[in-house]
Amino acid sequence: EAIRAVKPIHTIYASSSSVYGNSTKTPFSTHDNTDCPVSLYAATKKSCEALSYSYADMYGLHQTGLRFFTVYGPYGRPDMAYFKFTDKILKGQSIDVYNHGDMLRDFTYIDDIVAGIIGCIWLKPSQTQCPHRLLNIGHNHPEKLTDLIHILEELLGKKATQNFLPLQTGDVYATYANIDDLISLTGIKPTTNLKTGLTKFVEWYKKYYSISQ
Repeated sequence: EAIRAVKPIHTIYASSSSVYGNSTKTPFSTHDNTDCPVSLYAATKKSCEALSYSYADMYGLHQTGLRFFTVYGPYGRPDMAYFKFTDKILKGQSIDVYNHGDMLRDFTYIDDIVAGIIGCIWLKPSQTQCPHRLLNIGHNHPEKLTDLIHILEELLGKKATQNFLPLQTGDVYATYANIDDLISLTGIKPTTNLKTGLTKFVEWYKKYYSISQ
């Protein structure tokens, strides 16, 4: 028997805070212009949003794009700064610190990201003509990169050897999420502060990699 195509009730996909580029209007709102991505990664995310909008408009598909802000936590990506810093500090290797540490990031713990996703699942866009929307999921509290390093040093019990470098091409100075729409829609507000989140990450890291100290 042929499989009959079933129209999805609601599609949720991952976008990124990178679409805001080097915007100086903070906090970043989904109502802001995002026509100037400063990296290829950001451009692909912007393109994904545009394609999603087209599908919603053409076929009436309910689509929600979630712009994640610097997600971190257990089982995270090894290429992310907090993960690389932890690995190198424990191994006694130097860490590359871009823009001489003068950067701000809206670090968002993974459990808060998951809560936001779950909160959106059954709340499909209400628009009838083009049922597409974008939402930020961030902690709504940017932190200094230097503060992240200091917290990791404290948790690991080791000082970091820092190799200061200029800002990377395609990188941005700051990210900062306006989450008013997320709160209004779901009632969910990320609450995990950076030290609590990094403590949980370091505990996982040591257990996962069998590090006793």
